[in-house]
Amino acid sequence: MLEKIEIVKPMEIEKRSMEIITKELGGRTWPEPEFSVVKRCIHTSADFDYADNLCFSEHAVQKGIDALNAGASIVTDTKMAASGISKKRMAECGGEVYCFMSDPDVAETAKEKGCTRAAVCMEKAASLSGELIIAVGNAPTALIRLYELIQEGKIAPALIIGAPVGFVNVVEAKELIMTAGVPYIVPRGRKGGSNIAAAICNAMLYQGGR
Repeated sequence: MLEKIEIVKPMEIEKRSMEIITKELGGRTWPEPEFSVVKRCIHTSADFDYADNLCFSEHAVQKGIDALNAGASIVTDTKMAASGISKKRMAECGGEVYCFMSDPDVAETAKEKGCTRAAVCMEKAASLSGELIIAVGNAPTALIRLYELIQEGKIAPALIIGAPVGFVNVVEAKELIMTAGVPYIVPRGRKGGSNIAAAICNAMLYQGGR
């Protein structure tokens, strides 16, 4: 079996992967910069369903790139998503990556209110200054609370990446956030995850230049 395995240099693996993805899409393309987001989600998950379920509001990816280039920060609902976002590129752009899930005040407030920590994280995000991109990869409750905060005029993200994964209120929360009047990138349906949220962030960071 070993003789059938091709030796590929580390620096070539991603390039070759993207070539394979493009080929297996069978001629399907999207305008850039959306196409790069689609390919990176497939590359991260090996799941070609993202070619069909990713939804973009008008110019959403370019708006995200422009915000990042202008120093926008990213708030995520999981440490996994936060750890997967390129810190080197964020530093070059002048932004920060935040995840408040382990903050003691978040846990205490969630307990007092009887809600999820993810929902409280969105409230804490609303207290930050500067432009924000919200990247949700796990908790639909984060998207629901984010929608409420937007309607209350307490937060106005430059972009929402709504990619929670699962079965309870996931589909409904994604559909809700697409009506919030804010630029969005959303994989419709049950699929998503912290890796997908981070992949979308990285797709924009890698296309940006500063």
